[in-house]
Amino acid sequence: MNFGKEDLINGNITGAMLRFAFPLMLGNLLQQCYNIADTLIVGRVLGADALAAVGSSYALIVFVTSVFIGLCMGCSAVFSMQYGSNDFKEMRRSIFSSIVLVGGVTLFLNVCSLVFLSPIIRILQTPPEVERMVHDYLLIIFLGMIPVCVYNFYAFLLRAVGNSVVPLVFLIVSVVLNIVLDVLMMVTLDMGVEGAALATVISQIVGSLGLCLYTYKHFPELRLKRTDCIVNRQSLAKITSYSFLTGVQQSVMNFGILMVQGLVNSFGTAVMAAFAAAVKIDSFAYMPVQDFGNAFSTFIAQNFGAGRVERIRRGIRIAVCITTAFSIFVSFLVFLLSPWLMAFFVSPEETDIINIGVEYLRIEGSFYVGIGYLFLLYGYYRAVALPSMSVVLTVVSLGTRVALAYFLASVPAIGYTGIWWSVPIGWALADIIGVWFYQSKHKKRLMTYRA
Repeated sequence: MNFGKEDLINGNITGAMLRFAFPLMLGNLLQQCYNIADTLIVGRVLGADALAAVGSSYALIVFVTSVFIGLCMGCSAVFSMQYGSNDFKEMRRSIFSSIVLVGGVTLFLNVCSLVFLSPIIRILQTPPEVERMVHDYLLIIFLGMIPVCVYNFYAFLLRAVGNSVVPLVFLIVSVVLNIVLDVLMMVTLDMGVEGAALATVISQIVGSLGLCLYTYKHFPELRLKRTDCIVNRQSLAKITSYSFLTGVQQSVMNFGILMVQGLVNSFGTAVMAAFAAAVKIDSFAYMPVQDFGNAFSTFIAQNFGAGRVERIRRGIRIAVCITTAFSIFVSFLVFLLSPWLMAFFVSPEETDIINIGVEYLRIEGSFYVGIGYLFLLYGYYRAVALPSMSVVLTVVSLGTRVALAYFLASVPAIGYTGIWWSVPIGWALADIIGVWFYQSKHKKRLMTYRA
């Protein structure tokens, strides 16, 4: 089945990367709509308290889901290398090992998130007036965690073989359904934040089942045979090593964000609401460079598996140029349009919330090129069998951000503004270390690497 499949090993590099990256970009932007739709309707219909509740829940949701998404991402790197080297038999074994690993971890996370939900909410310093809403919203979201895992597993599997279009199609179905159900459950049926969560879960179930069934029917080369369904130690060890480190990277990244959310919560409902809206805008703004980094990673991994070293080097130069140009353009737009963007999520009467959000966006949004380069570095090291380096860069970036945020926010003259400034500083430090490692330690050894 060749619908949506892109050849990343042969032909024009720029065109191949952009064609493969565009569905990823559009897909992740649409995926943000799961939470964006909730945020927009909740803020307009249910008010500031409900907006703060849904917004503060977002960081915890991302942290929990980042674990199995990171595992899927690590599996995808292995799939891409095996696909590039035409080792389909080993690839199917890796798929089965991945299902065992990712499925087990997801089930464990599902149970833990439900059992420890109340203590986690208290640890995040959630204000008493929104604590009940946060609990009700998260309870429903976490009950629907497994469909999110299923969708991401099959989406990363198809992307590993160069198909980013089919996952996008099923994501569009989910997003449209999510928005329709949001309006039905929150506006028509007056179900509150529980309706927002239920709409998200139902739409995710539909999308994940559709993608799973479509893949089984139309991609026979990925369909497991009875002889593939054996836990091979070598295959499981390889999948585990990649997936574990990538999962750690994603978890560390989002744990740092979760800690920052707790600090934001300590400044009250106005700052929480502003941060909730601004983070959604922020996610939309730099999501394309994140997805381009993932597309770049698949490109590198397939060519690494095929031994196409010179093509890898040309791809690096092209990717840096594209990321630089796009990041600067988006920074300009966010800086200019931030008041209007905040007003889109928050009623114009909420001037304090809008002003706080505008300040956040203009500080962090001016430095999107830093996060753009960082996503390229993450993707590169994951693709050339060095996922541990991606973890190091994540720890540096998030560790700097968290430490600086708590330090600067404790200074009365700076306050919560210090949280905003800590972000680009963390990006810059990680970028410097990542580029230094490539230039001094890795570049000359690239010729000797093979998947």
